[in-house]
Amino acid sequence: MARAIDQRETEGPETERRGRLYRMLWRWHFYAGLICIPFVIWLAVTGSIYLFRPQIDAWVDRDVAVLERNGDPATQQELVAAATAAVPGSTFAGIMLPEQPDQAARVVVSDKGARTRVYLHPDTAAILKTQDEGSTWDRWIFKLHGELMMGTAGSLMVELAASWAIVMILTGLYLWWPRNAKGLGGVLYPRLGQGPKRFWRDLHAVVGIYVSAFALFLLASGMPWALVWGNGFKMAREATGTAAISQDWTIGPVNEHAGHGDAGASHDGMMDHSAHGGLTLDRAYAIALDQKLAPPVILTPPTKSSNYWRAKSNAQNRPVQQEVVLDPMTGDIVSRQQFGDKHIIDQVVGVMIAAHEGQLFAPLNQVLGVLTALGLVTLCVSAFVMWRRRAPEGVLGAPPPIPDARIGWGLAAIIIIAAILLPVLGASLLAIAVLERGVLRRWAGARRWLGLPA
Repeated sequence: MARAIDQRETEGPETERRGRLYRMLWRWHFYAGLICIPFVIWLAVTGSIYLFRPQIDAWVDRDVAVLERNGDPATQQELVAAATAAVPGSTFAGIMLPEQPDQAARVVVSDKGARTRVYLHPDTAAILKTQDEGSTWDRWIFKLHGELMMGTAGSLMVELAASWAIVMILTGLYLWWPRNAKGLGGVLYPRLGQGPKRFWRDLHAVVGIYVSAFALFLLASGMPWALVWGNGFKMAREATGTAAISQDWTIGPVNEHAGHGDAGASHDGMMDHSAHGGLTLDRAYAIALDQKLAPPVILTPPTKSSNYWRAKSNAQNRPVQQEVVLDPMTGDIVSRQQFGDKHIIDQVVGVMIAAHEGQLFAPLNQVLGVLTALGLVTLCVSAFVMWRRRAPEGVLGAPPPIPDARIGWGLAAIIIIAAILLPVLGASLLAIAVLERGVLRRWAGARRWLGLPA
């Protein structure tokens, strides 16, 4: 009997502590969802479109993909001369290697940093069309996805939403954990025929458990692009001597004039390739073709900062990328950089980015990406429906705060670590705390609407 009494006495405080933690995390989960739901839907939709970049690229260029060819092919030098003449004042920046025999030749030219892709008939060198590299569909969707077409402000908003989405998923997993469940209904599959309240709750919980791991991966793999997190990551690598000479991904808002995707990195100060060294453009082109690099591949001429010809694969499946450097006098291969030659950190990030873009093991990778996006949209819609069904009239309807908001050392440590790993999240937590305690709790109307203690 004494043992039973002692057990109940120890279970009481422990049960109360867990209840307090549950209520606190439920409130965090609510506010995290409120902050990031619109952004999550936006990122899911725009990200799903970008997953199919190869297929959309092929559709966009369908008019120049298969051409009628009757004559001898023009030399690469003739194609470049025609392309630079089509964009007055421009210089040669690179030429794309063909992916199929009857498609248009593609030459990239540069004029004061602005890049233009010129499509030409491979036999006649006739201009078929020109495309500003800064206004391609994939660059447009890239900017919609990563910065909301708002530059630095949009990039920070996306990073803030992604950080809170991580909080939303992790707190959701804690709330989902089946502590007192009887059976798998509502845990691994939704219970049907028990009313709309149960249906929406189960749909939210069950979809959440299946999509959470994939969603966390997408959020984590997108962080290297984020403005604050990406720059912090870069600084940490520089401090530890693990930084790459040239990073394969952009950070924050993209430069309007810099090449993105196929065109590779910017090339400062193009030199006269026709008179530089002993390697002609046509000979360099033939050598690059022989390397059979994974498409798309761009051949770039020597610049003022690099005295070599370079053939680089910009395949979205980054583990198959290679770059071959050619001697400008002899055409000999000076170096060949493969994915396995990079620092292990660059390899890990490269694999994550390839999977994030749906190209690591396409097409299954694309399917998983779309299913994850659909799952996230389902979570957002079900969360909104539950909120509006439960919210009392005239108030926000947030879960009520616990009377005593003290937290344990364990939870405090988790918050501090999260704030360090996700600096934008940490800054927002500080801003929210200051706003809540300094303004909202003193404003009776806002305090009542938000459900804050006096």
